[in-house]
Amino acid sequence: MTTTISPTVGAQPGSPASGQPAVQEAPAQVREAAGSTPLPPAPRSRKDRLLFGSQPRWVRPSAALLLVLTAVLYLWNLQATGYANSFYAAAIQAGTKDWTALLFGSLDAGNAITVDKPPAALWIPALAGRIFGFSALSMLVPEALMGVAAVGLLYLTVKRVSGPAAGLMAGGALALTPVAALMFRFNNPDAMLTLCLVLAAYLTTRAIEKAGWKWLAAAGAVIGLAFLTKMLQGFLIVPALALAYLWAAPATLGRRLLHLLAAAGGIMVVAGSYLVLFQLTPASARPYMAGSETNSFLELTFGYNGLGRITGSGGGMLAGGNAGGNAGGPGGNGNVGFGGAAGITRMFGASFGGEVSWLLPAALILLAAGLWFTRRDSRTSRTRAALLLWGGWLAVTAVILSFMSGTVHPYYAVALAPAVAALAGIGSVELWRGRAYWPARTVLAVTILATSIWSAVLLGRDPAWLPALRLIVVVLGVLAAAAVILRVDSLPALPARFRRAATAGVVILSVLAGGLGSTAWTLATAAQPHSGSIPTSGPTASAMGGGFGAAGRTARDGGNVSTSGAAPGAGMGGMGEGTTSTELTALLKSSGTRWSAIVSGATQAASLELATGTSVIALGGWNGGDPYPTLAQFQAMVDRGEIGYFISGGGMGGGRGGNSEVAAWVAANYQTQTVGNTTVYKLGV
Repeated sequence: MTTTISPTVGAQPGSPASGQPAVQEAPAQVREAAGSTPLPPAPRSRKDRLLFGSQPRWVRPSAALLLVLTAVLYLWNLQATGYANSFYAAAIQAGTKDWTALLFGSLDAGNAITVDKPPAALWIPALAGRIFGFSALSMLVPEALMGVAAVGLLYLTVKRVSGPAAGLMAGGALALTPVAALMFRFNNPDAMLTLCLVLAAYLTTRAIEKAGWKWLAAAGAVIGLAFLTKMLQGFLIVPALALAYLWAAPATLGRRLLHLLAAAGGIMVVAGSYLVLFQLTPASARPYMAGSETNSFLELTFGYNGLGRITGSGGGMLAGGNAGGNAGGPGGNGNVGFGGAAGITRMFGASFGGEVSWLLPAALILLAAGLWFTRRDSRTSRTRAALLLWGGWLAVTAVILSFMSGTVHPYYAVALAPAVAALAGIGSVELWRGRAYWPARTVLAVTILATSIWSAVLLGRDPAWLPALRLIVVVLGVLAAAAVILRVDSLPALPARFRRAATAGVVILSVLAGGLGSTAWTLATAAQPHSGSIPTSGPTASAMGGGFGAAGRTARDGGNVSTSGAAPGAGMGGMGEGTTSTELTALLKSSGTRWSAIVSGATQAASLELATGTSVIALGGWNGGDPYPTLAQFQAMVDRGEIGYFISGGGMGGGRGGNSEVAAWVAANYQTQTVGNTTVYKLGV
């Protein structure tokens, strides 16, 4: 059966019983005019979905090939990445040594202070490290497998609405999005977050089919897990999921509202239970909550990792300046690592553009066209429900990322990638099926041409890298758009036996025009190792150590933890990737105390932990500005003989107060010594 998108829809084929996309069957004369074999629709019944009886033979092998190629892309030469972000690597290492550290996300096995995020993203890599032994691979392989799972789930979700061809396109588009390849080969929390979001979308799609409240409650539970991964960012897709279900589920309005309460219950059970556990655990029995001034999980949620990130106020700003889009701070107009200037064009700019925007113009065009063409469908249209779900996800997340003026990094865009990929897959396949209808054909041609031109623009941002590729993608785009407009696969002069080959040729040409640039950029991203706190994609942006260099990129110079003779607490190592001398490593290994050392700034503490295998206190947390430990707490630790050495330098020492009192007290009461080229203070006798 050939289908076509039409603004006038008769019988509703998008009901749960039919299992087909919400498009209209074409009249006989239109089917005859199409003259080519259409892409297969979704399975028509529950039995078909379970037994795959109505699917072509190519579906299963194609899906398996998609997952295999994704696994190869994300796993290939993964060991070259090493510990990636040492901040999270140290926390994962701590979780392999101590169950309390694993539960609360402590940066050190001694449980002094946590990372400044919830712990869920650390659990799976840490458990893998407990089973296989902690290493770079035991930490990174789970991240890569999360990427494979996200691609597979996106395929299944889109396939249920628009068939296997759309699912393959969506899954492939996600796998070949540069920021996805970057994050699924890294150890930041974003890999776990993305997997949770895609799983929630899959469960919601299942819930919409038959108004299944259990599926919706499960989606809520997964959103709760996303919250425990990256706090409020996990909630950004909730409006889209709720809107799609409330609009399209085949039930009365009252039942739909009750089902949404079940979803909210799922969120509360998962997220709320951990929050209660943390808050009720005595402070003496758990690590200090980094990123908060009062050792509070709720304060971290709504302050430093919440509204502060959006407004740029309080904890949402980096020490020393605004990390958002206001010129003059670290996130000023020229700083790629901190998002560039805030505004409606941020997702297309120098910071975010190369990460995620390759198919963003196509997604926006296809979303608008899809909503227009399905405007007269019945309320339960599954195609329109999918457009509302993925379009709402895209709109809310893109707007927040575009206008937030607190700390924002380009890799945050991975949360956009599934929505962009899903809209590209659903919209392009639905328009292709309806290409006998000239408005659908025109929109599809415009989408292909716009995507190829935008790919050339993005490729031109690194003009020295494969300059000929820009011309190639534009030429492919022009040819593909012309072929779609003219319907060359259905020309009357074309013999019938060649029409299938012509159809395949047009499809391949269109896919290359839209995806060749992104694919090349993604392969270049995966071909090189990344480390530091702000990794970026592309052929030249191998890593960002966190400094504020030209265009936001800094070289990893391998500097030591501090400069010889520096005052305690001096330096700016809170974001850099530090290394240690062999002399310092040996000294800390021999300390025999609960914590071998204390140093200002979490990244330098993490580097020391990874190098020595000992626990190191991050004085002041991530940027040296958390009020932990206080001078009194530090003095008590020293009196109990729990800390071996105070290491000079390493932290920003700004932000929310710093820890200058601790540094001054150490300088006044202990003698310095130089180990390698690092200044240390031996605490105690």
